[in-house]
Amino acid sequence: MSVDVAELRAFYDSPLGAVSSRAIGRVIHRFWPDLRGLSVLGLGYATPFAADLGSACERLTVFMPARQGAVRWPCDRPSATALVDPLMVPLADGSVDRLLAVHALEAVEDPAEFLHEIGRLLAPAGRAIVVCPNRRGLWARMDSTPFGHGQPFSRSQLRRLMSRTLLVPERWAETLYVPPLRSRFVLSGAGAWERFGAALSLPFAGLHVVEATKPVHRPILVRQRRRLRYGSPILVPAPASPAAG
Repeated sequence: MSVDVAELRAFYDSPLGAVSSRAIGRVIHRFWPDLRGLSVLGLGYATPFAADLGSACERLTVFMPARQGAVRWPCDRPSATALVDPLMVPLADGSVDRLLAVHALEAVEDPAEFLHEIGRLLAPAGRAIVVCPNRRGLWARMDSTPFGHGQPFSRSQLRRLMSRTLLVPERWAETLYVPPLRSRFVLSGAGAWERFGAALSLPFAGLHVVEATKPVHRPILVRQRRRLRYGSPILVPAPASPAAG
């Protein structure tokens, strides 16, 4: 289930959304400290993190699912966003070096096919970061935030999914230990919540952040390609030929 883009933008403009973007952004920067000369693609709703990513990389594009809707980004330059089908992205095989998927995996109708598509888009030895709700966390249980919509995952489920798609998970992080409450008192202590939860490896973090790589040499999978459900021919009735007199 996709969240409307207007709701996503409103969430990240709120104090709770700002806390979320900072927590996720810290993990992204830890995994990808240097993006100089690399082609980066954001899938889902990656604009809250795009400014930091785009300051160093060679090229940054953000593709948003058609069911979600898109916003213009950046506002002061030609837009780098587009509406796409996340299971059939209009880019060539191996065309991106880094891919960030946020508000994407939990919303697609076929998570395995989505991860296949990520693997197709990545260049050999390319890397992807997938951010998705933790099944055991509070954020997946409350629909007052965008992370409470769609399908949450456990770590073991993500491992199985990625093994089927031949992406190799290399680094894991959990974030958003702070409860998803809009209380000013709770939000003021968000940093302490994050440090405490990470130090003890508590199981109720709101999000999984997984970095996966695409192996240089991969076996060829035989699988049926997804086909568009639209664009089928419409049969127009034709008048009957006149009867022979």
